[in-house]
Amino acid sequence: MSEAHAQDPAHGTRTRQILGEAEAEGVKFLRLQFTDILGVIKNVEVPDRQFAAALDGQVMFDGSSIEGFVRIEESDMYLTPDLSTFRIFPWVDPSGEKVARLICDISNPDGTPFTGCPRQTLKRAIGEAARRGFSMDVGPEAEFFLFQTRDEEPTTETHDAAGYFDLTPVDQGEDVRRQIVLMLERMGFEVEAAHHEVAGGQHEIDFRYDDVLRAADNVSTFRFVVKNVARRNGVYATFMPKPVFGVNGSGMHTHQSLLRDGRNAFVDADGPFELSRTCMNYIGGLLQHAASFCAITNPLVNSYKRLVPGFEAPTHVAWSERNRSPLIRIPAPRGEATRIELRMPDPSCNPYLAFAVMLRAGLDGLDNDLDPGAPVSKNIYKMSQRERRSLRIDELPMNLSDALDLLERSALMRDTLGDHIFEHFIEAKRREWFEYLQQVSAWEIARYLKVY
Repeated sequence: MSEAHAQDPAHGTRTRQILGEAEAEGVKFLRLQFTDILGVIKNVEVPDRQFAAALDGQVMFDGSSIEGFVRIEESDMYLTPDLSTFRIFPWVDPSGEKVARLICDISNPDGTPFTGCPRQTLKRAIGEAARRGFSMDVGPEAEFFLFQTRDEEPTTETHDAAGYFDLTPVDQGEDVRRQIVLMLERMGFEVEAAHHEVAGGQHEIDFRYDDVLRAADNVSTFRFVVKNVARRNGVYATFMPKPVFGVNGSGMHTHQSLLRDGRNAFVDADGPFELSRTCMNYIGGLLQHAASFCAITNPLVNSYKRLVPGFEAPTHVAWSERNRSPLIRIPAPRGEATRIELRMPDPSCNPYLAFAVMLRAGLDGLDNDLDPGAPVSKNIYKMSQRERRSLRIDELPMNLSDALDLLERSALMRDTLGDHIFEHFIEAKRREWFEYLQQVSAWEIARYLKVY
C-alpha cells in the first residue's frame, strides 16, 4: 500500500467495501478509466486478482501512447482511482462476465499530479474557487442523435420523424431512451427528464444538478452509456454537434451557479432581476472570455456548423433574463434554484476542461468586478449589424481556426489549462483544421464544377 493511503483510514475502509462488493457481485474485471486531452475515454482493464493493487493506485500505463500526454522518454504514468466513482456496469459483458469501473486521475511516478490530466485541471480550478470561498454546481444538458446503421456502420438516417416532445408512434427512439434512463439510474444517476428534441432522431436526457467534478464525471459516463445502449439496440448514438444539414445541432447547455457556505451565491432578492452582484460579475466574466474559451467548449471543425443563426444556437456574446438567442440566459426560478445557462457548449467537448474554463472565466469576473451590461431582450438573430454594434454585442468565432487564435492569445486560458494541455490542445486542433482545409466537399463540387 502507498504511504499516503496507509495513513488514510477512510481509504482503507472504502477499499475493503469495494473489494467486498465486487466479490459479492461476481465482478471479474475492473476498468480504470481516464480521459485524454480531447475528452475521449481511455481505460486500463485489470482482472479480479489485481483489484487491490488497482485500488491502491499501483497500476501503471504508457503515457506516450496517448495523444498529447508525454514524450516517449518520460512515458510511465500511474492511475490514481477516485474510489467514490466505483460502479458496476448494469449489463453483462460479451464475455459473459460482470465489469466495474473507477474514474482515475493521472499521476507522475513520484505521485505528483500530472499536468496533462484534464480531471486534475478541473480540480485546480475548483481550488481557485475554494480560495475565494465558493464551490460550483453544474447541470449540463447533453443532446444526441440516434441514427440507423447499415452493415454495422453508422449512417445519418434517422429512425424517426418526431419533433420536440413528440410521443410514440412518431418517436421510435422512446424505447431506447427509456433503456438509457434505466441504465443511468443503475449507475447512480438521478435522471430528471428525458424527451425527444427538435430534430428527427435527436434526444435529450437531463440529470441532476451536481458538484462540478461529479458533473464532469457524469457527462463522460453519460456519453459512454448512451453509446453502449444504442449499440445494443442496433442504432448508433452520436454527440457530433451538427451531423445533419438544415436541422438543429446538438448542444450541451450548461446551467451553473456558485455556492458560498452551502447557499446559492447568485440570488439576491433586492438585486436587479433578483440576481446578486456575484452573479452579475460571474456573467460579466463569461461574456468577457467566451470567445477565448470557445475552442474548448466547441472543439471540433463541425462545432461551428451548429453556431449559425436560425437553429436556436447562440452566435453573439450577450445575456438575457429569458430571451434564448443570446449566449447566456437566466432561467425563471429564483431562490436557491437561481442559476445561469451558458448555451454555446456542445457535447463533443472535454467536460473537465470545459467546466474549468467556465469557472475560471466567471471567477475572473468576480476578481475584476466585471459588469455584464444591460440584458438584451430583443431577438439578436433579427438585429441589423448596426443595431448590434450600437449595443456592443460581439460575435462568437465563426470557425475553429478563429477560435484557436483567440484561445492562443488568452493568458487566463493558458493559466487555467496549464502549459502542457494548452499547447498540446492547440497543436492537435491546428492539425485538425489543416486536414479540414485540404478536403474537397460535395458542396464545392456541386457549386463550382460545372460553373468553372
